[in-house]
Amino acid sequence: MNLPQLHYAGGPEGSGFTSVTPGVGGELLREAEPLLRYEPPLRAPSAGFPEALSLSVLSDGSRLLSRAVHTGAGFDFDSGYGGGSAAGAGDGDGFHAHAVHLPEPAGAGPARPLPVTAWGSAQWEERTPAGGPPPPLERIPAPGRHDRAALAAFVAARGPWLAGFFADVRRAVEEPDAPRLLLVEEDSAAVARWVMLACGVLPHERGQWLTFTTYARRPLLAPQRLVGVLPGDEPAEPGPWRVYGGAGAGTPGECGDLWARTAAAVWLAARPELFARVRRLPAEPYAAGPLAALALAAGIPLEPAAREAAAGWDGTHAGPAGSRTVPIPGAGVPAAQPPESAATSPAPRPGAGAAPEHTGTAVAPEPTPEPTAGPTPEPTAGPTAEPADSTGTGGTGATGAGTAVAAGPTAGRGDTTGTGATGAGTAVAPEPGPGCAPASGDAGACAAEAAGPRVGPAPGAGAPTPGGGEGLPEVARRLAHALVSDPERAYGPRERESLAQVPALRALVLDRLDALAAGDPAAGARLFERTGLRLGAAEALPHLRMCARAAQAGPDAGADRVRVLEALLRESGVSLYAEPLVLRTGMRLVWAGQPPEAAEAGLLLATTGAAVHRDAGTWELLARAAAAAPAGDGAAADLAAELLRHFGAELPDGQRPALLLWELVRDLRAGGPAGEGLRRALDLGALAAGEAAREAAYAAVAGRLLAQDGPDEPALRALAGSEDPALLAAYRQAARSAPVAELLRGDPGYLASCYAAWSAQPQAGPLWRETRTELLEGVLRPLVRELPAAHLAAAGRELARHDAHRAREFHAWRGPSAAGRLRGALRGLIPRAGR
Repeated sequence: MNLPQLHYAGGPEGSGFTSVTPGVGGELLREAEPLLRYEPPLRAPSAGFPEALSLSVLSDGSRLLSRAVHTGAGFDFDSGYGGGSAAGAGDGDGFHAHAVHLPEPAGAGPARPLPVTAWGSAQWEERTPAGGPPPPLERIPAPGRHDRAALAAFVAARGPWLAGFFADVRRAVEEPDAPRLLLVEEDSAAVARWVMLACGVLPHERGQWLTFTTYARRPLLAPQRLVGVLPGDEPAEPGPWRVYGGAGAGTPGECGDLWARTAAAVWLAARPELFARVRRLPAEPYAAGPLAALALAAGIPLEPAAREAAAGWDGTHAGPAGSRTVPIPGAGVPAAQPPESAATSPAPRPGAGAAPEHTGTAVAPEPTPEPTAGPTPEPTAGPTAEPADSTGTGGTGATGAGTAVAAGPTAGRGDTTGTGATGAGTAVAPEPGPGCAPASGDAGACAAEAAGPRVGPAPGAGAPTPGGGEGLPEVARRLAHALVSDPERAYGPRERESLAQVPALRALVLDRLDALAAGDPAAGARLFERTGLRLGAAEALPHLRMCARAAQAGPDAGADRVRVLEALLRESGVSLYAEPLVLRTGMRLVWAGQPPEAAEAGLLLATTGAAVHRDAGTWELLARAAAAAPAGDGAAADLAAELLRHFGAELPDGQRPALLLWELVRDLRAGGPAGEGLRRALDLGALAAGEAAREAAYAAVAGRLLAQDGPDEPALRALAGSEDPALLAAYRQAARSAPVAELLRGDPGYLASCYAAWSAQPQAGPLWRETRTELLEGVLRPLVRELPAAHLAAAGRELARHDAHRAREFHAWRGPSAAGRLRGALRGLIPRAGR
């Protein structure tokens, strides 16, 4: 795309355009100017000056996406913009608006990110950029960070009003005379969340041209359909508007829109990705049945009317004209139940009759070719991503915002006698888990059940499908579990035909497979390795796409694993900042559940940021990488320090000492005090579970004690008194190193300090006495014999400057030892004996 940029600023001396992409016409500027003006509030808001992110439709059908902010100068609440010392509009004082013109009408061209995803983008400018007119952008500003926890808290707090809000949003985009929606919030970020909720539930094209502004000083003059208002600025009298928001909504009323009530249930269950998936199903916009079917498949509890709508939806637009019947796996051919032991077989419940066996069919349109490879939709952030939606299924992430969808009883599945549309319920067959392994040794039992279980209504649906078989969501769930458990057996000719010719079944199965792949990526990769199942270019299934890419690439022992992970994340089609769980899936595929190397972990933490790893739960792998790093690892120390800074409170007690030891290594290498480092190394070394971190810390302490600037006396006394064999062994090893030998040969002062350190504390314990003897006789004496007399004399003078007695000892020690004198005497006697 070619999106011109506009910069508009206001201050005490007026307002006007300050920079515009070349080629923008005057008519566009005249129409855009009133939309870009920013009028500050009458009072200082507690949340700071509001931010106005706006989408407006222009007279030619194009759109203007803009962001206006107060820049903090040239305004006070008594005199407004004026009377200050600020310059004029040209330098951006007062307020600044940055706009992007979207020339294509909404819905034209391929699917693109929704405009509201630009909230919080770092690409918005708050000053007119230097360097001349701005070039056009290729796309709208990239999404800002998606705060899943804040959005979940927002939805929970406004849950009672969501259904009515969605019903009004539907009217706002479908009916020209529908009332506008005033969103009364103290913080404009909360208004942006209302807009995200609205755009997230709508069909994508309608979400593209739903106009909004997150702040307007005079809401009744704003041209947009959704208008953010500060508390106190909303109109007091009733009129053609509806008021929502934490500060302005009244008691929630009844909502008669089943689609809106179902959409509210989906949002409250933290499963917004279902809205993107329902758009790909063959159904009319705002039909409750498809959305309810996806919700039931995801384990979301629904009201009876929504369950009835799910059971009544047959996976097609409507009537049978121009369509033919295709058998659905699990609904058509009866098959034996998988063998169960008496211990696991559920006991019959009173009043639960056996499910009759039927031959079920589903109405489906004539098959169309599956989409071939093509460009992957560009990723977007947050719940409004389309079509590459975010997903939080299939596992428990760090945020806990998603609903787990692993196999097992969920809401509404335990009631076998509940009343639905028909007033009768039937028992459903026992549910196989994803890792089903029958006692009889029949490895294909799970697939057999998915291919032909006893039939009954979808769990919680309360009514059979039109074809008489079990509900489509339940069929899809069973088939997905079978494909994961035994891909080769479950992906037979009947299943391939049904998945190819029943779009609704394929969508539900792939949705569940995506959830299962998030929980077990290795199983997802095996599915693509062992079957011919392939994904279309338009199927936004991030975890499944990564598994398919991993299966296609295969293992490569020599590959750069960080680059492999980056390729998988690109393949997912979503931003990991919008859906952090894709990072967890990718790391499990690349490292097979094992921690990366410390250098790899440090690179991942630096490039993706701590927040994403916290949301994805992958910070634990990074912590294991540091704790398990070998003693000579050069990257573990910096990694441990970063992990302690970001995740210090979450670290388990078993890992903390090792990471603190690695942090100590970094501090000592940077010149930290040797004495304090020695004491901490001894204390933490006693707590650390592994040897490597302690070994690295002791080596760093030894290196610091042998540094050229010399250790202090308390540190040497602590070393001598430690009697720690590992620490003293590390000290002896460091003393025998080549760098120490070079310093001894080149610096008389260093030679003097080493002699003073190694000859000190003769009264200490036996381990230190053994160490000092080895260093004096095994390291220092052989080297002293090779040094010139001038070097030794300089070392003696350095000793005498601090301690004359120590200098005399050094002079005496330089002479031959008792053993040496004896050897000399014997050599002198041998020639005389020979004569």
